[in-house]
Amino acid sequence: MTEIGWPPSGRCRFVLAARSFGITVLRLLRLTTPDAFADWYAASRAYTRHVADGMDFTGADALDGDRIATALGDAPEELSPAAARSVATTLLADAAFSEPYCEWMPVWYEIGLLAPVRYADWRLRRVAGAVADASDATVTAPRFSRPRDVRIDGDPALAGVSGFCERFLLADALLHLEWFVHVATADGIAVPDDLVARTRRESLAYYAGTRDRLSPDVRRFQALLFSDDAWVRRVDTAYDLDSRLFGLWERLLATERRRLEST
Repeated sequence: MTEIGWPPSGRCRFVLAARSFGITVLRLLRLTTPDAFADWYAASRAYTRHVADGMDFTGADALDGDRIATALGDAPEELSPAAARSVATTLLADAAFSEPYCEWMPVWYEIGLLAPVRYADWRLRRVAGAVADASDATVTAPRFSRPRDVRIDGDPALAGVSGFCERFLLADALLHLEWFVHVATADGIAVPDDLVARTRRESLAYYAGTRDRLSPDVRRFQALLFSDDAWVRRVDTAYDLDSRLFGLWERLLATERRRLEST
């Protein structure tokens, strides 16, 4: 992996984007009830289904995400336990994702986003709890890896990873894997344990710069997982956020997805 630095001018652009994210969170204040998260869930479920279909995982079609999203928007209190579990688990996973992600990033990134992501976490957890309680569904939140939890070839996870882009990709390669496994399992999708273990091990080494390439099935899996650029774009559009930070995330994710697809 070639190190990609983050020049001062780029950092200035990020600061503007971070401020935009604060405005984004303020715009999301209007999302206070489960029905307001129908488009959010639809985007997340579409991502889960896309990855599962791409990997030919059993159970990808066990739930009709479009129908659940419509029901969530129309009458969330009438969701079946399985549908409510899918919605609540997805929202809980989204809630728990951002703060650990920030810990993988440079301090200036973490400081800039910590307060907004904690608010988003709180809001998503409240809505997820309401959905689960209404249908008496049992759900759990995932625990995402933080840098202190991970060692790569015996060294601290971030020992050789300093650039903004390198940290961004390393964090996403690990955390979107963990997100997918948790949500897919709740949706009845069978994700092979061996593939998950190899994807975690190879991806950490690859994005830390200690491995030259990913094995073909892991590369295919990661290329699909990096399609979370579509989730970012879909949420940004659905809620009319016009977020600079979402735009930055989308560009970084899409660039890496295309690179993996072409190698």
